[in-house]
Amino acid sequence: MLKNWIREEIPSQEELKERLTKAKSRLYELQMKIKEHKLPVLVLFEGWGAAGKGSMIGKVIKNIDPRFFKVATMSSPTEDELRRPFLYRYMKQIPEAGKFTLLDAGWMEETTKDCLEGKLGSEDYAKRIDSIKRFERQLTDNGYLLLKFFMHIEQEEQYRRLEGLLSAKDTQWRVNAFDKWQNEHYKKCRKVFDRYLSDTNLSTAPWYIIDALDKKWAELQVLETMISGIETAMQNSSHSVPLLQNVFPLVKMPKLKDIELENKVIEEEEYKTELKHLQKKLRELHNRIYRKRVPVIITYEGWDAAGKGGNIKRITEALDPRGFEVHPIASPEPHEKARHYLWRFWTRLPKDGHVAIFDRTWYGRVMVERLEGFCSENDWRRAYNEMNEFEKELSDWGAVIIKFWVQIDKDTQLARFTERQNNPEKRWKITDEDWRNREKWDAYEVAVNEMLQKTSTTYAPWHILESVDKKYARIKALKIVIKELEKAVK
Repeated sequence: MLKNWIREEIPSQEELKERLTKAKSRLYELQMKIKEHKLPVLVLFEGWGAAGKGSMIGKVIKNIDPRFFKVATMSSPTEDELRRPFLYRYMKQIPEAGKFTLLDAGWMEETTKDCLEGKLGSEDYAKRIDSIKRFERQLTDNGYLLLKFFMHIEQEEQYRRLEGLLSAKDTQWRVNAFDKWQNEHYKKCRKVFDRYLSDTNLSTAPWYIIDALDKKWAELQVLETMISGIETAMQNSSHSVPLLQNVFPLVKMPKLKDIELENKVIEEEEYKTELKHLQKKLRELHNRIYRKRVPVIITYEGWDAAGKGGNIKRITEALDPRGFEVHPIASPEPHEKARHYLWRFWTRLPKDGHVAIFDRTWYGRVMVERLEGFCSENDWRRAYNEMNEFEKELSDWGAVIIKFWVQIDKDTQLARFTERQNNPEKRWKITDEDWRNREKWDAYEVAVNEMLQKTSTTYAPWHILESVDKKYARIKALKIVIKELEKAVK
């Protein structure tokens, strides 16, 4: 893209002034419409060192109410961020509906710098590009406006600006070693930038190359592009998104009605012996996954009163409390609901070597949200692929993903509901919502069967825990966790 880029003729000073005044006024008007339309806007500024990314952000935000935007400077990742998936720190920054986030550099700078420093070979680069394209597509599919600007200047102009910054004590800090290296190796950098821009120039999130030679002209290009993008996004906000065909290898799963429950029992003495033995083994494995920096994600879905809590308890009893966290997932908070539905799970991912256990998960999208009408049909149908992509990202990062569906029959659930209702010490466990959900058992069963069929991948398969006998389910879960961790640490 840079190789074939042709510089436009800069308008006259009079025209620049007139168009800038109009653009600033229009952007100021649009911020309220963005809020009304609940349109989240993510603006990414990339480009050459000294091309003016920071100052451009400063000019843009002068036209936006401070309550409606956030600016993030994405410098080198911290030690904590390096222990999480590549996209983690960028997903954390996405804005709420109706607001702007402006990023001073981002996933392009980090990726191209890794290439230039020899940290990314061709195979890893290809994987990184796939991750980025999925990330950007998921954002736009879920209603985000993603605007990507590359601030472009030629080598001589970059050199002149760097020298100007270095000549004054108050601005020397703005030039780092990589900026100088970039100018000295301008052609090599341009080749890497050009490849990246071409590889990630999506129809739903195209790159806009900004001629940054003249600062007022650069500002006008950015503002007019933002305005055009916002106006188009608001017009298209109600359009359905095409569904993508699944490209991930799947594991065949049984229908819930075909799962044998009656004979899945264990005697009390055998249970106690097995529990002690397996918890000891898991405790030892926890130390090994910490030493080898293997992240572990264990998820629980299942019928109400199926025994998820007791199952989780028997696993966590064997873990070092400093190395795990349990996330009980309820209805999203307002700030979570206002973002991409996977945001609240991305932000709860463990560091490598740690364990995250989710009591309810992102699969609520294709169960409760589907059946209760909390999202559109297009949203939940699209979510199967999005969740497979999410888990592929985690698997490629090196995470062990263990997904449990805790299965009971309708009669067992009724007996447990009744016991909870009649026992003052357990009454807090039963709610009106539980009884309402029970009335929709058949509809939930259809949704769960579809979920299991479409999201049991080879890298993140579903495991069924037969839980009419809770003790049996606990032992089975421990055995599965141990087996998966043993494979990971070999």
